[in-house]
Amino acid sequence: MTTTEPAIRNRQTAAGDVVLSVRNLHVTFPSEAGLVKAVRGLSFDLLAGETMAIVGESGSGKSVTSLAIMGLHPRNARIAGSITLHGRELVGLSDAEMSSIRGEDLAMIFQDPLSALTPVYTIGDQIVEAIQTHHDVGRTQAWKRAVELLDLVGIPNPQLRVKSFPHEFSGGMRQRAMIAQAIANDPDVIIADEPTTALDVTIQAQVLEVLKKAQLETGAAVIMITHDLGVVAGMSDRVTVMYAGRPVEQGSVDDIFYNPRMPYTIGLLGAVPRLDATNSEPLATLQGNPPTVVDLPPGCPFVPRCPLAHAGCREQEPELAPVGPGHTTACWESDRIRAEKLTSKDIFPAPVIERTVFESIPRDERDTVLSLAGMKKHYPLMKGAVLRRRVGTVYAVDGIDLDLRRGETLGLVGESGCGKSTTLLEILNLHSPTDGKIVVFGKDTSRLNRGETKTMRRDLQVVFQDPMASLDPRMPIFDIIAEPLGVHGWSKGKIETRVMELLKTVGLEESHANRYPQHFSGGQRQRVGIARALALEPELIVLDEPVSALDVSIQAGIINLLEELKQRLTLSYLFVAHDLAVIRHIADRVAVMYLGKIVEIGTVAEVYNRPSHPYTQALLSAIPIPDPQTERTRTRILLRGDLPSPANPPSGCKFRTRCPIFEQLTPEQRTPCLETMPPLDPAPAGAVVALQEAISLSATARGAGDTRVDHLVACYYARPTKVL
Repeated sequence: MTTTEPAIRNRQTAAGDVVLSVRNLHVTFPSEAGLVKAVRGLSFDLLAGETMAIVGESGSGKSVTSLAIMGLHPRNARIAGSITLHGRELVGLSDAEMSSIRGEDLAMIFQDPLSALTPVYTIGDQIVEAIQTHHDVGRTQAWKRAVELLDLVGIPNPQLRVKSFPHEFSGGMRQRAMIAQAIANDPDVIIADEPTTALDVTIQAQVLEVLKKAQLETGAAVIMITHDLGVVAGMSDRVTVMYAGRPVEQGSVDDIFYNPRMPYTIGLLGAVPRLDATNSEPLATLQGNPPTVVDLPPGCPFVPRCPLAHAGCREQEPELAPVGPGHTTACWESDRIRAEKLTSKDIFPAPVIERTVFESIPRDERDTVLSLAGMKKHYPLMKGAVLRRRVGTVYAVDGIDLDLRRGETLGLVGESGCGKSTTLLEILNLHSPTDGKIVVFGKDTSRLNRGETKTMRRDLQVVFQDPMASLDPRMPIFDIIAEPLGVHGWSKGKIETRVMELLKTVGLEESHANRYPQHFSGGQRQRVGIARALALEPELIVLDEPVSALDVSIQAGIINLLEELKQRLTLSYLFVAHDLAVIRHIADRVAVMYLGKIVEIGTVAEVYNRPSHPYTQALLSAIPIPDPQTERTRTRILLRGDLPSPANPPSGCKFRTRCPIFEQLTPEQRTPCLETMPPLDPAPAGAVVALQEAISLSATARGAGDTRVDHLVACYYARPTKVL
């Protein structure tokens, strides 16, 4: 990386040289239950300029590995094995010695930038500190360098934003600032620990591009720790799959995705909902949960979840063995997998979900269970502690129309701040919105009396994003599920029968009834939340990001369960998610929201195969696909900047400040976008065209033509564009 002065080093490591070498790494922690063997025998070589991904479920040892490399493990951790950086042994170095390496030769990008950045120092001060800690440079030069770095990672107005505090940045900007700080001293190795987990897909795409650019500028090797296999496919050269603290498969990204030889790897790949899928068949599921790494029994730790396991697997744990050039796996059945060409469908058969006759009924002939007409929710923006006064309005939801029919799943998607959660809360509150109407089961919620509201709440239930936060930790599972039944007057005998029936319905055992939420895994807790929502036999369930906090293997089981329950009980779902791949798999129709408005709505097939609004196109292009070849050839539509404030939305079309089409229009063509918000009109039919061709078609030039009434879009220059 070039700098203003040569005082900051720029070590050039030849491509192909080994930068970091890990050999037989073991990390052990003491606990009341015994020794926690968090990492067991991990080995790899990381080459200059290479990106290696470490994947696996929670508890597999991914983050512990990164902390061991950085020397950030707790004092009671016992580390054995070897970690060498440019041939220098890191295991056994004191904290002072490691401090001279961290930030200089090794850098880390943490999962939560708000926690990783010091809130009382400006972004510039923190970058300057990182530079001056390792180099004898003046503050002026270091400050100039900080501005250059923020500009490099795409922070707008870096001369001004360098003086901002972390809380003044959005999530995506904070992650960019973390990347700028990490590359400040041209490190040789960058460890990125789930760097995009909490970000919207559009911001995730921006951050990944910034990370690629930073790696290109510095020539650093990157260790990418993530559970998103789509990110792995697009970013990585090599992959290490970990399970129960040890590597179970290692190889090139093509080996892992196209020729996996370990059932666990195959199961992970089969459990991922794919954006490019052409069907909605049930996902492959890995039954059970990862084992605790305390006193592991003999044999392969994956045995309880592996359909291919035999007696020999229970006797001895397999070692990593070569199965091809640069490809190793730890499985006694790897040869059988290759010989029989076994896939996830062969090893982990997906459950058969019977489709009901109800699905054959045309949508127009089904009852409407939920309808929103011009619904608005505005909040006053107040100022002052004693004499409070209104200084503005937050336009959280600014007039939306949608309807949900019986037995249907409607997906609601968009970035954080677009109004999805506000829409859900307005529906669940069963009160009058700021303007417009909310009609549930044919009744206007603004006219409900107390008795009608209680009855309505029986038929309208919710499943929240964080199952641990939504379940009372002081109550056993039986009481949590039974509580709504008691409120609605069920007898004690009926309650007990119903709770046991619900536990069985969601795949839990009756013996679990007396356990507390903290005794369950995340997926099991979400099943408890679903059981509680089903207790009163509702007709409509609102699901707020129900699988976003779960591992991909657990997520697949919950998605399959929701689809099965929908078919069996004829439920209707309003499903909010930021993962458009999940929505494609489970939803019948999808509505795309932007800054309080619906900008595109239609059937999943229409919207995904013929996206017409540039915002929908950007969302779809930002979702990583777990296919290395596809990721190498895709062209992403990167949106500039962040979502505008709903307290100060742009005039006219709310998307115009980030619209790639608007940027290329003539002043005359921009006039309608500047003056009025486009209405939802039928999307144009015709051939799917490239994005660049759409800019030459004005609203009048487009003409009436053939349109799709089941596919509406709010854009003056709407044109179906293939992005997948």
